[in-house]
Amino acid sequence: MFKAWFAIPFWQRVLGAFALGVIIGVAQPEVAQTLRPLGTLFINALKMLVAPLIFFAIVSAILQLGSGEKAGKIGAQTIGLFLLTAVIASFIGLSVAQLLDITPSPDLVADSNYVPKEVPGPIDVFLNFIPTNPIAALAEGNVIQIVVFAALVGVAINQLGDVAKPFGDAMKAGAQVMYRITKMVLELTPLGVLGLMAWVVGHYGLASLTPLAAFIGAIYLACFIHIVFVYGTMVRLAGMSPWFFFKSVFSAQLVAFTTCSSFGTIPAAHQAITEKLGVQKEYASFVLPLGATINMDGCGGIYPAIASIFIAQIYGIPLDWADYLLITLTATLASVGTAGVPGTAMVMLTVTLNAIGLPLEGIAFIAAIDRIIDMARTATNVTGDMAVSVVLGRNKTADQPLTATGQPITTNND
Repeated sequence: MFKAWFAIPFWQRVLGAFALGVIIGVAQPEVAQTLRPLGTLFINALKMLVAPLIFFAIVSAILQLGSGEKAGKIGAQTIGLFLLTAVIASFIGLSVAQLLDITPSPDLVADSNYVPKEVPGPIDVFLNFIPTNPIAALAEGNVIQIVVFAALVGVAINQLGDVAKPFGDAMKAGAQVMYRITKMVLELTPLGVLGLMAWVVGHYGLASLTPLAAFIGAIYLACFIHIVFVYGTMVRLAGMSPWFFFKSVFSAQLVAFTTCSSFGTIPAAHQAITEKLGVQKEYASFVLPLGATINMDGCGGIYPAIASIFIAQIYGIPLDWADYLLITLTATLASVGTAGVPGTAMVMLTVTLNAIGLPLEGIAFIAAIDRIIDMARTATNVTGDMAVSVVLGRNKTADQPLTATGQPITTNND
């Protein structure tokens, strides 16, 4: 029985669990909500991986990249691509919101439990990059602080040379151990996807989404367009078939969609792009954590653009081209400026609404279904991380699944 289960390609197992979860959620909502612990177990297992995986992987990546100049160049290229796709995402969001009728339903009511997010100042965000206690940063899972500290450790080991070689070897071994544990945890993916999708559909129900159907539909359509055409074009220009790319990362996209966590999806994304797409591990280990922190095409591009227009319509406030330009500018800058801040999407939307003078209370009308929207936002963000990794770090010897060393994979088709 177990052999038959594992003989099924991994992405098919995940997709089957996804479909089964939706069916249970629609047919038996009460039963579906009792399956939530399965999803919680999976998310906890992913969270367990994130801090040590990022630390060891970043240090190992810096060691393999060699000079700090090379790492700095890759970092600049990565951030540049993220900013470019964020601008494009904003334009797509604005275009979709203008072309579709997303006029709020008369049945729409505000969420009385919504509490506006406090927007941190630029200095506070910058200071949060540096950990006062690296051990505490690891314990609390503060990803941006882990990335900064790990990068410093890697640079220091490189500068010390032979003196620190044993410690560097230990870091590389630690990365390999975390990759192995990641493989073990990801076998739980179908179980976690089943529990999470059953709970989401059973908890919200289809009827509760009706007043916001147009808004949700616009978000999902814009995310779909961005994923297929923008990221598809990027990987095509990198010499890879978009179909091959999307097929290879599909399981990681489902993990992102169901968990709503870019950080939690790093293990699945790392495995997908290194084992199936031939992205070198040192590039993947560097780009993915950075992308999970600052690449917010879904949260900082599409979502603020569509949500701003939707809230403006609620209050009957007209917007002109200058407002649209300001939305694009603030949403793009906020995607980097709010790196590491909890509740990033809501913070970005708050920044955008402040910039164009829309009432922050409008967020209360869409806060109740934020989980539904966040599924599409996160899947978009993570797909962007993987696409940029392919552009910057793919072994271009063939359009076939490769290991990080460029050798064909001879294992199964997962």
